[in-house]
Amino acid sequence: MSVINRLLLRTATLSFTLFFIFKTQCYAQITLSKVFGDNMVLQRDMKIPVWGNSAPGAHITAELGGKQVTTKASQEGKWKVDFPKFKAGGPYTLKFYEKGKAGEAIEFNNVLIGDVWLASGQSNMEWQVQQAKDAENEIAKADYPNIHFLFVEHDKKLTPQTDISSGQWKVCDTANVRELSAVAYYFSRKIHQDQNVPIGIIQSTWGGTPVESWTSREKLLTSPITKAATLGNDTLTYDHFIADSLNSVRYWEIVYQPQNNTDQKIPEPEYDDSDWNGIEMPGVFRDIGMAGYNGMVWLRKKVMLPESFTRKDLTINLGHPEMNYSLYFNGTQICKNVWNANPTHHYTIPAKLVKNGENTISVRMAVLWGGGGLNPPADELYITDSVSRVSLEGTWLYKKDLEPALPEIQNYHYYPEVLFNAMINPLIPYGIKGFIWYQGEANAEAAYDYRTLFPMMIQDWRARWGQGDLPFLFVQLANFQAVKPQPSESDWAELREAQTMTLSLPNTGMACIIDIGEADDIHPRNKQEVGRRLALIANKLVYEENIIASGPQYKSFKVEGNKVRISFAHTGSGLATMDGKEVTGFAIAGEDKQFYWAKAEIDGDEVVVSSDKVKSPKAVRYAWADNPVCNLVNSEGLPAVPFRTDDRID
Repeated sequence: MSVINRLLLRTATLSFTLFFIFKTQCYAQITLSKVFGDNMVLQRDMKIPVWGNSAPGAHITAELGGKQVTTKASQEGKWKVDFPKFKAGGPYTLKFYEKGKAGEAIEFNNVLIGDVWLASGQSNMEWQVQQAKDAENEIAKADYPNIHFLFVEHDKKLTPQTDISSGQWKVCDTANVRELSAVAYYFSRKIHQDQNVPIGIIQSTWGGTPVESWTSREKLLTSPITKAATLGNDTLTYDHFIADSLNSVRYWEIVYQPQNNTDQKIPEPEYDDSDWNGIEMPGVFRDIGMAGYNGMVWLRKKVMLPESFTRKDLTINLGHPEMNYSLYFNGTQICKNVWNANPTHHYTIPAKLVKNGENTISVRMAVLWGGGGLNPPADELYITDSVSRVSLEGTWLYKKDLEPALPEIQNYHYYPEVLFNAMINPLIPYGIKGFIWYQGEANAEAAYDYRTLFPMMIQDWRARWGQGDLPFLFVQLANFQAVKPQPSESDWAELREAQTMTLSLPNTGMACIIDIGEADDIHPRNKQEVGRRLALIANKLVYEENIIASGPQYKSFKVEGNKVRISFAHTGSGLATMDGKEVTGFAIAGEDKQFYWAKAEIDGDEVVVSSDKVKSPKAVRYAWADNPVCNLVNSEGLPAVPFRTDDRID
């Protein structure tokens, strides 16, 4: 950043600060936490806490729906009021003013009373409606004036904060819904429709983050798993955060904006790529020894198009490219995709750009975190005139390091406690109905520890909210990565097991989505079904509906000669397979602990498992893989929860 830009930034910051101070003084020094505002939803059927700051000792009056409460600010200028219980309804106006100064009241309008859910986790909870399945159609019909949501901006702090950095409640409509968590939106939509009450979503999410970053320091210090790493934060200062933030700005500047005028030179058909290397597409760069590479890579391919393609608009389909890329055709940019903002990756090539014969395709791609490439299947990589296709499968040329190297960043938001401090603690004690959570991918490499860390965080949040065992509903990891031909060990399966074990905590529920993941995308598109399954659990657990809300779950097993009989809970009116074919996904082992694929047959509410290779079975596993091929469901079509019996036998 130049000296001039820094001076401008400081001037703008000072101006904003003075404006904020002036505005605060105009309101008799009353301020409220930023979690409150126009369009907020407050929790029904409980005392409603509202808090803020004012002049020390000030007498504060608050009014809501004909109810009036008063309090006196502490010597530190802090105050809190509790409104009595309200039934669902609204809209109301919420007012605050200092004694004798009603004319200077702060007012919040369009306030609803309903059910408030805190949605948190990493990128699969953060994934936006506009990035998910059927985005444009869903956005077009998103008109729900009684669903409101609050975004908690990304922030990290070394100590617990009393307020979020910024936030604004918004009404769910076609303009605002695009950036809302898709899972939270589809969850709230179904709950709103089923329960007929206003729904508030507080979204506090950050992609790539482990459970430790969402847990308080005090709780982390109670476990030997996290104590040392948490104490390691004591060496950090905000200077570390600032320096890393500057590096992060430069990092993403390089990712998003072509450097060294590469976008002006490399896409041109006549560009000399004679010293570039070849890679087979579809494919990924990690498979050619670039698993540890982070940076920008350019791809080029010459393709011969028939004369019939000329004078026509064409469609190019890139299949499943990695998240951040730009596509060029004969030197002209066709698209720029940021974080898969386009859920499908086919684009129109204007007829004026198409040449008879040789044409040049160029792709600028961010290769990050072991990814990068044009993922399979091959039949989704092509150009078409809607009549015939020209495949883009085969050898592409690539070159890395044509742009500056990405600066090293520490990703301090992954560190223990820092997100709890900045993005969770400031929300307490806002009245809520419960939590929805989608996270775990970032903890898969230490999956066994998740057995401790995940319940620890849940208990931490519940204790701090002081609303008892608040409902905590979470999503189990989806199927992901390549299908393995033989039974094997799996970090993702072990993490799913840890999630299942967390159901031993009271008032918890888990949505199993082992059937709707995608092998080549850690962010599966079908968020509608994820939200629906979470809502089913809420309807049963929280709203006490008499429904089947989860798939079959392992209950017990019994050895019968060379077979094993597995019993399940949550079978509904019976077990079935989602595709009507034979049961798949079971493996069986004897004393040698060598697992083999098993024959499995449904017998009422049980499954009988066997293998000619295992005469004296000792253990059974189901869907135990990163990306298992499995098809057992109950009468509601909900998938059976992955499990293993290994830890349950002598």
